[in-house]
Amino acid sequence: MKKFLSLILTALLLLSATAALADSIVIAVPNDPTNEGRALLLLEANGIIKLDPEAGVTATKDDVIWNPLGIEFYEVEAAMVPNVLPDVDYAIINNNFALDFGLNPVADSLLIESAESPYANVLCVNAGNENTDAAKALVAALTSQKVADFITATYEGAAVSVVAEPTDGFDPTVDYAALAGTKITVAASPTPHAQILAIAKEILAEKGVELQVIEFSDYIQPNMVVDAGEVFANYFAHIPYQDNFNAENGTKIVVVAPIHVEPMGLYGGKQADLSVLTVPAAE
Repeated sequence: MKKFLSLILTALLLLSATAALADSIVIAVPNDPTNEGRALLLLEANGIIKLDPEAGVTATKDDVIWNPLGIEFYEVEAAMVPNVLPDVDYAIINNNFALDFGLNPVADSLLIESAESPYANVLCVNAGNENTDAAKALVAALTSQKVADFITATYEGAAVSVVAEPTDGFDPTVDYAALAGTKITVAASPTPHAQILAIAKEILAEKGVELQVIEFSDYIQPNMVVDAGEVFANYFAHIPYQDNFNAENGTKIVVVAPIHVEPMGLYGGKQADLSVLTVPAAE
């Protein structure tokens, strides 16, 4: 019911906004600080806008200092951006939500980040837990060659492993005999994080360790349950988001391993191509 009401509210807000912006190019962007900044940086990298150089990764639409096409930015909760795509000219969507919506980031996006994007998705735990056997065993499983191969074969560029030296799935410093029979809990987004964790689960099971994946569809709860100690780890977000979350909330959630990157893309809604985003040469 809560999700349904959120959809209705988003639709009503969009109708109001698009009515007022009928003569403008409207691009929907995620409304959380680092993902909105990331979306705007994608447009800047393609010469469509310019941002205040001091804004950094937490840039918002208010930091746009050059906008020759008069683009209007419609800020939407990240998970809801795909739902408004048909009603805007374009939308910039996080890959996990694009995949959930049935979009192929490589084939369907009109613009996409380089695979060398600095926004690596990471495994995180509370400070103080990073050197435990549970954390090290989970890191070894997620940074394994088996997981890297799964990411490459399954996502074909929509997600790219960033692990430079994959393991065999196990950490020789871990006492797996003592860890056997225990359960490690991880909060994760459904796609692709929970899918990737399913491979890690198979690896850990070889040592008698149970991995329980708890899925969340938003970007807040995975951090809150780790901070509260209800869940051991999370795997859903990128490094700038986690850094900003800690700064704003006073949490001490630390990165234990970068696993993959999901290049963010711009998708056509009312527009089928990039022709209306062409900046005149005189500009």
